[in-house]
Order: sequence, then C-alpha cells, then structure tokens
Amino acid sequence: MAFFLFQRCGEILFENPDQNVKCVCMLGDVRLRGQTGVPAERRGSYPFIDFRLLNNTTHSGEIGTKKKVKRLLSFQRYFHASRLLRGIIPQAPLHLLDEDYLGQARHMLSKVGMWDFDIFLFDRLTNGNSLVTLLCHLFNTHGLIHHFKLDMVTLHRFLVMVQEDYHSQNPYHNAVHAADVTQAMHCYLKEPKLASFLTPLDIMLGLLAAAAHDVDHPGVNQPFLIKTNHHLANLYQNMSVLENHHWRSTIGMLRESRLLAHLPKEMTQDIEQQLGSLILATDINRQNEFLTRLRTHLHDKDLRLEDGHDRHFMLQIALKCADICNPCRVWEMSKQWSERVCEEFYRQGDLEQKFELEISPLCNQQKDSIPSIQIGFMTYIVEPLFQEWARFTGHSALSENMLGHLAHNKAQWKSLLPKPHRGSGGGGGGGSPDLAGQGTEKEEQTVTTGDTP
Repeated sequence: MAFFLFQRCGEILFENPDQNVKCVCMLGDVRLRGQTGVPAERRGSYPFIDFRLLNNTTHSGEIGTKKKVKRLLSFQRYFHASRLLRGIIPQAPLHLLDEDYLGQARHMLSKVGMWDFDIFLFDRLTNGNSLVTLLCHLFNTHGLIHHFKLDMVTLHRFLVMVQEDYHSQNPYHNAVHAADVTQAMHCYLKEPKLASFLTPLDIMLGLLAAAAHDVDHPGVNQPFLIKTNHHLANLYQNMSVLENHHWRSTIGMLRESRLLAHLPKEMTQDIEQQLGSLILATDINRQNEFLTRLRTHLHDKDLRLEDGHDRHFMLQIALKCADICNPCRVWEMSKQWSERVCEEFYRQGDLEQKFELEISPLCNQQKDSIPSIQIGFMTYIVEPLFQEWARFTGHSALSENMLGHLAHNKAQWKSLLPKPHRGSGGGGGGGSPDLAGQGTEKEEQTVTTGDTP
C-alpha cells in the first residue's frame, strides 16, 4: 500500500501487576481520501468510529467487533513526525498575525490571572492558538522553563502536538476548552491557601494536566463508546475510558516530543504517573468519591499540604474545579459554554437516533432543554464541589466571586426555562420553575453517566 504508517506508542508499566502492560498505539492525524479526492474530516489520533457498522447490527448481532479498523497516517503528519525525529523545526505559521492582534494578545496575557479572562477573544487574537500561546506564557511566568531546563523549541513542539490532537469540530471538547481549563487552573494555583506549598513540579503537573485532560476527545461520551463496542471501551474495561485515553495520548506525545528526555528516568516515570492520577480524577463518575473525601478532610482539619500526597489530592480537586468551572464564569461566557456542550450532547443524540440506538440522558434535544440541563448540573455537580472548595480556600475573594456568578447564572437559566402551556400538566424540555426540581432529580442520576455539561 502506498501509505506511510507511523505509530506513537505509550506503554506504562505499573508496580501493580493488575494494571501492568497496557500499550496504546496512538496514531497521528488521518486524512483518508475518498473516490472524490476530497480529504476526510480531521480526527486527531482518536480511533475512527465507523458509524456505517451500526447499520449491520441486525445481521452481525454486535457492533463492529469483527472488523479491525486500520488507521493510516496522512503524508502531512508523517513528514511532520519525521522532521521532529530529525530535530528539524516545523515551519508552521502559528503566529503570522497583524501587530495589532499580537499587541492585544500580549495585553490580555498580562491579565491572565483575572477570573474574567475572555478565552474566546484570546483564541481569536492568537489565530486559534490559544492553548499553545497560553502554556508557553505560563511556563515562562512560573519559571518552569528555567527550573526544569526545558528547551523552548521542544516545549513549543509538544504543545502544538497537544493542541492539534484536540478536535476543532467538537463544539465543546476542543483546544479552546483546554485553554479555558488551563487558565482557571492557573488562577487556582495562585490561591494563598495552596500557592505557598506548591513546588515547581506541582505547578508543571497542574498546568500540563489541565492542558491535556481532554486531548483527542471524540465528541461522544463513555456510554456511547460502550454501547457501540468501541475498542477503547474494551481496552479499559468500561472504566474511565476517555480519561485513560487522554492520559495515554498525553504520555505518547511527551515521549515522542522528548520534552522531558533530559530528566532522570525515575522523575519522568513519576511525572507520567501523577499526570495519569490528575487526568483520571476528571472522570465525572468519580465526583462523589472525591467530594466525600474532601468533605472529610475539611471536617477533620487534617490536610497537611507540606505532605506531597495531600498536595496532589488538592491538585486533583483544583483540576476538577477547573474542568467544570464554566457555570462560575461571567454570564456571557458561561452561556456560550453551556450552549456548546449541549450542542455536543444533541449531536450525539442525533447519531444515536439515526442508528436506532437508545438516546443517552441529556442528549435528546426534544426533551432536554439547555436550561434544565444546566440547572441540574449546577445543583448536583457544581455547587457541592465549589462550596467545599470555598471552605478550603477560606472563602477567598476568587471563591466568593465564583459562587456569586454561579448563583446569578443559575437564576438566569431558571428564568429561561420553557413555560408550560396554560392548563397543561407541564411544558416541554425543562418545564416551569416549579417543575425544575423534578427535572433535575433525573439529571442528578444521569449527569454522572456521561461527560461534563
């Protein structure tokens, strides 16, 4: 076959034999040309989901288990990877921008620690390179480049790889979301109750995990992968499927870029393990586990941030907060994120309906309105976590600001709930405010079965 194939592998060895020897082949961008010669949609390194297989379920009895999906690397990515291996800097015009745009972007970076930072505007000013630009700035600001003796060109290559492995066609789980989470993480790392204890390694881990926590997200949730019998669901035994893939993809890119190759092997292994622990903590199905543990620590007042184990736990909590902080942003930005994530949900629901699969919770556009989804999410997921985070920070100015936005945004969504028809028992979507509790009780049970709204 006249195709080049280049594999990016990340094999993690654990001390626990039950977790040992899992190797995930992470391939680069795929642009397969059809008969028309038009390149197919970019899919990053995520294994291709061939929805045509779903039409054959009545004949095969199972979805796609007998067909091995072979993914071929595009010529463009092959030569890009080859240049990386030879140490040649890619000639990617990432910052060919008008000076006015660059000036405005630099001005915004001077205020990157402000909670009202507009990541959408910043992404436009950087020509869609918000994640790379933000991370380069933060690594420099925190002194990580000097402390870990990182090569700036290699760091830039790695960050470009991470940014490119997000799927720009996803309304929500894309590189802009990753940049938004990273900016929030930066704000949390500056909280006085935490900042004075953090080491450079803690800061680097927090920023890297935030940047890569959703890398290569396919735009569908874990239940979708399970019911379509996707090979990643089988690989990870239906447990934290996407989070495991995000982690392994990140490790693969770290190794391919050789960003940390100059560090001692024991240190790089520790970094890889801690990155995994942080990224896996973003699994929304583990929300109650982390929330209960945080409440217990705060009740017993036994958090000792001098201890690395306790610091790592609070980094996990900080990343969880950053990942779901959209309802705590100013209304204009919060509303945009809410509409984006619901659009992604509805796209999945449309696919499920098209292929006669059961529509996942929160994915039915005819029944699940954006206001009802957001009210349930805020009530049962966001509020409990951020109330405990505020307790941890001693109700810092940032925490109080976030809780204020959260209350305001929840009231805004309640005012936008569909009104029931006069004389009827309830309206479409979320129903009236009086019925909101009934709608959100359902969401409490279902919101943790998929991705974060």
